[in-house]
Amino acid sequence: MQNLLLIFWDLVVESAPWLLAGYLLAGIIRQVIPSSWVEKQLAQKGFLSIAKGALIGAPLPLCSCGVIPTALAIRKAGASKGATSSFLVATPETGVDSISFSYAVLGPIFAIARPIGALISAIVAGVLVNRLDEGEYDAEEDGATCGNCCSSAEEEPQLKIIERCKNAVKYGYGKMIADTAKWLVIGLTAAAVITALVPQSFFLQWGDGLIVMLVMVIVGLPMYICATASTPVAAGLLFAGLSPGAALVFMLTGPATNIATMGVIKEQLGLRSLIAYLVGVIGTAVICGLVLNELYNIFEWPLQLSIGDREGFPVWRELLGVILICLIARVWIQPLLAAKKTLTNSVEQV
Repeated sequence: MQNLLLIFWDLVVESAPWLLAGYLLAGIIRQVIPSSWVEKQLAQKGFLSIAKGALIGAPLPLCSCGVIPTALAIRKAGASKGATSSFLVATPETGVDSISFSYAVLGPIFAIARPIGALISAIVAGVLVNRLDEGEYDAEEDGATCGNCCSSAEEEPQLKIIERCKNAVKYGYGKMIADTAKWLVIGLTAAAVITALVPQSFFLQWGDGLIVMLVMVIVGLPMYICATASTPVAAGLLFAGLSPGAALVFMLTGPATNIATMGVIKEQLGLRSLIAYLVGVIGTAVICGLVLNELYNIFEWPLQLSIGDREGFPVWRELLGVILICLIARVWIQPLLAAKKTLTNSVEQV
């Protein structure tokens, strides 16, 4: 038990500077890039809008749940099914917070391979959706609406730079952490458990080919996990002997193919779009995984995992770890305090 707690704390301290920096950058991006601009850029047809959907979605600070209403607003604004699908893939598969976290826990190779794989899979999925969906009746283009959750974001008023900075901090360390806190804790805990209890050679018996990657697809397909939370889980699997390519497959399919996203795609874009979406995401993820394994073999790259090896950390990193834990704990403590205050006021009024 003590070893498990030490591994968990090591993961928190190792990732804290990168996560805190990523959350802040996410807040800044939120202030710089308004939703209305995103909708305007993707309200076009053809390959260009698909590529834009991937490039715009990749750095955006939206998790698997947050991307759905944004994607529906983009769709209502006139974006093609392909552009909407591209945005739906790229946004949850990667982001500034998950890229920085990947660098901290998995090393620079994964920090580069992950966004590249996300962009490729997003573009491929978008192209396939447009190709396989040609000729299908499109109620959205005939003026049908998708409900109040799809309403376009209004233009934010021009704010002073100081106000924007405050809003960036509030969003990054408020809403972004609130959206990912539960899954981040689950991911860190799962990584600690895998590292502490699963033998380091466990996955070696499965090899590094197509079979183990399909297993990772099956594992990641129904999971409701964000890109940030999938990172420590992938680190734990790598530490237990999983191949780098199979870990990449898990990190690409998990955030982009959860049940909620697939349900929305089927309802709003149609069954053929859903099939094309899954073929694009899964097929590209497996190909990227096979390519990554080959690159590791050819160049003999070492795995750079910041997990499982107990090392001393400077005081400032330990302090950032405490700050991260406090920010996560606040997500659950604040509602309890608010409920207690409401109850107290009700009793006093009586």
